[in-house]
Amino acid sequence: MMEMFKEVKAVRFEGKPSEVIETIVNDEDIEITINNSVSRRFSISPNSLKEFTVGYLLGEGLAGSVDNITNINIDGKTIKAEIDLEDFDIRKELVVGSDCFGGWRTKIEFVGQVESEFSVESNDLIDAFGKLKKKAEVWQKTGGTHVAGLVSGDDFIAIEDVSRHVAVDKVIGAGAIAKFDFSKSFIVYSGRMPADMLIKIARVGIPIIASNAAPTSSGIAVADEARVTMVGFVRGKRFNIYTHPHRIIL
Repeated sequence: MMEMFKEVKAVRFEGKPSEVIETIVNDEDIEITINNSVSRRFSISPNSLKEFTVGYLLGEGLAGSVDNITNINIDGKTIKAEIDLEDFDIRKELVVGSDCFGGWRTKIEFVGQVESEFSVESNDLIDAFGKLKKKAEVWQKTGGTHVAGLVSGDDFIAIEDVSRHVAVDKVIGAGAIAKFDFSKSFIVYSGRMPADMLIKIARVGIPIIASNAAPTSSGIAVADEARVTMVGFVRGKRFNIYTHPHRIIL
């Protein structure tokens, strides 16, 4: 696996200049090809690439489950994935190409609603953010990553990435590989909550997402329609609940 960070020389000014060694995060240009017909490039952190591939395919609706993914081959910065689905050609046009004909408003039509009565105690939500901060080791060294955590019962998976979307892809993929019950799980992460993030969450059936940052209006619209509980500005002992508050036990 490629390194997550490296050291570089810099000039620091604190009243006067001085030479210092700074630790910075690595980002790599990764290409994923699916069924030799769909190709996408991402600037992401070079870790957990299998988990990213699984999470991306599930979150984009290109695969319905891990069982649909028959092969993932990772060769340096190139990923080749194979999906066994009769309607793959339809999925790739409706999902991957949806930004060309309607953006998130078109995508949400193919997502459906999250039917889950799962709930979480407010203290457990706050505690999960404490764990997330401790797991953000690369961020602590560099300040250059986002971190996402997937909580399912006593299990907690946290993965960092330079992209907030990819960090979520990676924990979704890790959870799917570990066979987590997404309907009884929740995500905590660092970053804004726009529509495309909420679509990703809803598509795999996760009922709750919480962030230390803000929602956007499109994100709230998707969360409301898809029946996802959206929690923002989790800081210290406070937070805001924007949609479907019944899942947070106060």
